[in-house]
Amino acid sequence: MIDHYLWGAANRISPEAPIQIIDIQKETNVLGGAGNVVNNLTALGARVMVVSVVGDDENAQQLKEMLKDIDVEYRLVIDPARRTTKKSRIIAAHQQVVRYDQESRVEISPEQQEEMIQVIGESIKECDLVILSDYGKGVLADEVIAYTLDQAKIYGKKVLIDPKGKDYSRYRGATMLTPNKKEAMEATGIDITDNESLGAALQKLSEIASLEIPLITLSEDGIARLEEGRVIVEPTVAREVYDVTGAGDTVIAALGYSLARGESIEKAVRFANLAAGVVVGKLGSATATLDEIEAYKSSLHKSSIESHIKSFDEIERVVERLRAQKKKIVFTNGCFDILHRGHVSYLDIAKSFGDVLILGLNSDASVRRLKGEDRPINSEDDRAYILAALESVDYVVKFAEDTPYELIRIVRPDVLVKGGDYEGKEVVGSDIAGEVKLVNFVDGKSTTGTISKIQNLCGI
Repeated sequence: MIDHYLWGAANRISPEAPIQIIDIQKETNVLGGAGNVVNNLTALGARVMVVSVVGDDENAQQLKEMLKDIDVEYRLVIDPARRTTKKSRIIAAHQQVVRYDQESRVEISPEQQEEMIQVIGESIKECDLVILSDYGKGVLADEVIAYTLDQAKIYGKKVLIDPKGKDYSRYRGATMLTPNKKEAMEATGIDITDNESLGAALQKLSEIASLEIPLITLSEDGIARLEEGRVIVEPTVAREVYDVTGAGDTVIAALGYSLARGESIEKAVRFANLAAGVVVGKLGSATATLDEIEAYKSSLHKSSIESHIKSFDEIERVVERLRAQKKKIVFTNGCFDILHRGHVSYLDIAKSFGDVLILGLNSDASVRRLKGEDRPINSEDDRAYILAALESVDYVVKFAEDTPYELIRIVRPDVLVKGGDYEGKEVVGSDIAGEVKLVNFVDGKSTTGTISKIQNLCGI
C-alpha cells in the first residue's frame, strides 16, 4: 500500500464549519503496510523480493515505480476489481489531523490465491527468511499462509509473521509472531497485567501457533519473549516519541534482518528495539539505517567496541552520514603496535582538530613490510579492538596497502594528522585532505623503545 502525506499549517478556522483549514505546503508518498517492512529491510541493506496483490489502477502503477526506485524485485498478482490501498494523512504542526483511506478489503479469489501460491513456490527457495505482513486486507488467505509455511519448512526457512485478527492458529508452524500487547490479549483471551499474566499469554501464543519463539511487543515497555519457561523483557530505548506509525513494521524488519544474518534471538530483539527507537523519533512511516541505529546506540552509551571497527564499504557510508550532519572529519593512521602513552596523547590531540576521528590501521602484512618479519607484536584484530575502545577514536579501519591513500580517498578528511617527524616531508593524502596538521610525539615513548626494554629485562 501507499502512505500518502499532506503536510501543512493550521492557522485559520473555516467559515463553513467549526473546523481547521490546513494550508498544504508539501505532499509526499512512501511505501506503506508491507511496503514499509520492505522499506525498512532495504534501508538496512537487505535484498528483498515482494510477493503481493494489487489492483489495475493508478495507485498500483505508482507503487511499482516506488519499488523500482529502491531496487526491489517484485512479483505482483493483478486483480482488476481491486483498489490498491492508499492511506492519506493530513499533518499540521507535527500532528496528524485526519486520515482517509482508499482500498479493498475482500479476500482474494481462489484463482488469485493459486497465482500467489505459484509465485511463492518459485521464489521461496531463493530467500534466507520469509516475512508475512498481515494487514487484514484479504491478500493473506489461509491457503496462502499454509502453503508458505509448508514450503518454508521444506527448505528450512524461518518465517516471521505480523499477525491480524484473533485466530492465530492459522499461523501454526511460524518461527515467530510479533503481536502487540492488545493483539496478544485478544488472541489468547488473557488480560496482561503483570509478569505472570504476560508469561501465560506468551505460553498460550506458543501453543496456539506452535511457535519456535513466542514474542509480544510492549510499546514503550519494550519486547517480551519466552525462553525456557522464563519471561525475558528487553526494555525500550526510545528517548523521544514523535510518531509510532509503522514502528511494528520496523520491529519485524529488524528482527528478520538480524535473524537472517544468523544472530541470536537475544541480539535480534536488542537490535529491533534500537531500530524502533530511531523510527519513533521521526514523523510518518519511517526507516532506520544501520548507521542511524549505530549512532543512536552510541548516543545511549550502549555501542559495542566492535561497532567502531569498520570495513572500507562501511566507513564510506559512515562518512556520507557525517558529512550530511556537517561534522568535521579528522583522519590519521599508523601501526599502533604496542599502545603507549605517546600514542594516546597523539590521538587525543588529533581528535581535538575536529568532531570525528577516523584511524587507519596497518594490517599485519602491511606492518611486516614496513617494520620487519618480527612485527607486529599484537595482531591487527587486537590492535583494532584496543584502539576502538579509546574515547578519542571514533572509528578504526584496517588497510592492507603500504600507504592509506585509498582509504583517505574514501574518507576525504577535513584534517589529516601525522607525526611531527613528517616536518618538511610529503604526507600521503595531503592532496585530498582539507589541511594537514603535524603533532609532536611524547619524548621517550615509542613501541621500539618498549620492545627493547622488555628484551633487556628478559636478557634477550
